[in-house]
Amino acid sequence: MLDLKVHIDPNSGFCFGVVYAIEMAEEILDEEGHLYCLGDIVHNDEEVSRLVSKGLKIIDREFLKDLKNEKVLIRAHGEPPTTYELALKNDLTLVDASCPVVLKLQNRIKNAFDRKDRIYIFGKHGHAEVEGLLGQTKHEAVVFQNIEELDLDNMPERITLFSQTTKSTDRFYEINRILEEKGITVQTNDTICRQVSNRDKELRKFSTKFDKVVFVSGSKSSNGKALYEVCKSQNTETYFVSNADQVKPSWFNSNETIGICGATSTPRWLMEEVRDRLLNF
Repeated sequence: MLDLKVHIDPNSGFCFGVVYAIEMAEEILDEEGHLYCLGDIVHNDEEVSRLVSKGLKIIDREFLKDLKNEKVLIRAHGEPPTTYELALKNDLTLVDASCPVVLKLQNRIKNAFDRKDRIYIFGKHGHAEVEGLLGQTKHEAVVFQNIEELDLDNMPERITLFSQTTKSTDRFYEINRILEEKGITVQTNDTICRQVSNRDKELRKFSTKFDKVVFVSGSKSSNGKALYEVCKSQNTETYFVSNADQVKPSWFNSNETIGICGATSTPRWLMEEVRDRLLNF
C-alpha cells in the first residue's frame, strides 16, 4: 500500500474558450439529443468520447459538403470563411463557439491581408486554428513552426507577424528578434492568449513542489505536449498519461508527494480520475 499525498493543480484544465464550446454543445445535446461538430470539439479523446456518448457526431469537411438542413457546432479553434459560405449553401445552422480571442485574431489577419501586407504566421502546420487563420488570407500567408523553415536571406524587407494563440510568448519574441537582426522590418502582433501562455509560468512553479508529477493530456493536443515539456524541464520525474488506466504503481514510492496537472484541453474530471487511482494505490 502506497501512502501518497496527491494534489491537483487548481490552474489546470479547460481554458474559457473550450468551456464555452462544451457548454454550448451540452445544452443542445440535452435538448435535441444530437449535434454535429466539425472536428474534435477538444483535443482530448476522453472528453470527446463522453460527448459522443451523449449524441455528439464528429464530422470532417468532406462530410460537411453533403450535409444539409442540420445544426453544426464550430469549435473554439474557429473556421475559415469557406465553411460559413458552405453553411449558407447547404442550409446549415452554425452554432459558432469560436473562441473570442481567435475571432479577434482572424479579424486582424483579414484586415492586414486587405492592406496587402506580407503576412507570416508562427503556428503549427495543419492545426485547426491555423487553417482558419490561413483562410482569412486565401491561403497566401506563410505559416512556419520554426524559424529554421524560413529563408531569412530572401524574405521581404517588411512583414506583418502573427502567432497562433497557443504558442510560446518567449519563442514568439525570440523569432521577432532574429528577424529584426536580419534587417527585416517586422510589424509585430502579439496575439497569444494570456490564459494559455500564463500556464507555462504557473506549471514551472507547480512542478517543483512535488516528488513526482503526472501530466494529463490528450495525445493530439499540441498545447499538452508543450506544457508537458515545461513540467519535465523542472521535474524530471514527470509522467505523461491520457487516462487513469495508464498510471502505473511502479512509478511511485511510499510517502511521496504527487502533483497532477494538465493542458488547456484537459477536463477536470479526468484529472480527478487520475487522483482517485493514485489514492487507491
